[in-house]
Amino acid sequence: MENVTIFDSPGKGRGLKAAKEFWAGDVIFSEPSLAAVVFDSLAERMCHSCFRSQPKLQRCGQCKFAHYCDRTCQRAGWAEHKQECGAIKAFGKAPNESIRLVARILWRLDKEGSVVSDMQLTTLDELEDHIQDMQEDELKEFKVDIHNFVDYWPRSSKQHRIDEVSHIFGVVNCNGFTVSDQRGLQAVGVGLFPNLCLVNHDCWPNCTVILNHGKIELRSLGKIEEGEELTVAYVDFMNLSEERQRLLKAQYFFDCTCEHCKNRTKDDLKMAGREVEGVKPPPEQVKEATDFCFEMLEKMDKARLSGDYHEVVKICRETINKTEPVLADTHIYLLRMWSTLSEVQAYLQYFEDAAEYARKMVDGYVKLYHPNNAALGMAAMRAGVNHWQAGLIEVGHSMVCKAYAILMVTHGPTHPITKDLEAMRMQTEMELRMFKQNEYVYHSMRDAALKNKPMTMMHEPKGVEEGIKNLFHRKK
Repeated sequence: MENVTIFDSPGKGRGLKAAKEFWAGDVIFSEPSLAAVVFDSLAERMCHSCFRSQPKLQRCGQCKFAHYCDRTCQRAGWAEHKQECGAIKAFGKAPNESIRLVARILWRLDKEGSVVSDMQLTTLDELEDHIQDMQEDELKEFKVDIHNFVDYWPRSSKQHRIDEVSHIFGVVNCNGFTVSDQRGLQAVGVGLFPNLCLVNHDCWPNCTVILNHGKIELRSLGKIEEGEELTVAYVDFMNLSEERQRLLKAQYFFDCTCEHCKNRTKDDLKMAGREVEGVKPPPEQVKEATDFCFEMLEKMDKARLSGDYHEVVKICRETINKTEPVLADTHIYLLRMWSTLSEVQAYLQYFEDAAEYARKMVDGYVKLYHPNNAALGMAAMRAGVNHWQAGLIEVGHSMVCKAYAILMVTHGPTHPITKDLEAMRMQTEMELRMFKQNEYVYHSMRDAALKNKPMTMMHEPKGVEEGIKNLFHRKK
């Protein structure tokens, strides 16, 4: 960890600063989890060792709870699962993910001590638990988890005082980090990464965090000077400043005083009206369109959760037709409508429609996000795929190249998504050359290829960039 040093960050407590100069895409440090568990809802669909999704998983013959790809994964995960396996059998069922994670952490600390690696910068005792800051209803839930933990914890394991257990629960509550699947597109579990806990928040950070081959990587988004504080975003910048501050206070117990919050940077763009030839719509018209959009977003979310995608399309179209002439292309409610419509239309295989709204979404994101924001990269990737699926190869290749450039910084060349994008970039580049030589031949060959290999339904829409937002998991 020679790349970073711990220091007292004014108003934030401890933080990390750069011990040398970094450039965009540099890995400042990588770190394996102290412990990690699969989410309760995915316990039967994800390998509990490598966190991969497989069509057929083998179940642990003892506890009947843990699932694995094969014997190799089961053997690899046995050191962590051994005591958990016996505890689940004795308890009669698997407790929730928070209890399972705290138990795994304590078993590891009992075995290896408070510092499990010479790369570890801090002990869990030194991390804040913020128990005293919890609201009454949250504290009540917290105490239920501790009560259930005491029932679950084996008598044969080392016994811990309630205040020790409470501290670990508190640390997990505000420092847990979501673990993604092997593609990095879906949050599948939660883990604790002690060094990452030291990196403070900024709404416009100079670093990003990505899970790559089982370890988190802290990567630089641009040039960072020696001695500069390293920061990441705990919440999505697409939220208004007031909403970001509310979320940070509720979830992480601090008041954000970053420049973007103090100055309400880009809030005006996020709620702006559409300017046509220098003329803006009156504020009351923008407010009416904004309120209508917000109301329809709630209806759209309900239809989406129930899987009624044709209803989602109907709601999105009605909203867009009414509000698009009034709201700017950076208005966050309109952006959500475009994003959802492009995703659902791609799922329903209306690719030209999907491409149109994905492009609008990217155009809006470019004006709001940091140039190397991972959510922007994922949105550009989706737009590139949509345009390629629609046969719009020129824009498709351009979007894929844009996404590749961003993800080379945020994810790095060895990440599975970046590798997929590299293959896609080469494919679209080859097709673009063919298109420029002879458009008729290109489209004829494309049509023939599609007839020989009929398109199947796309994966159900989940919002691929959602996996990048709100990476810091906190039990609600």
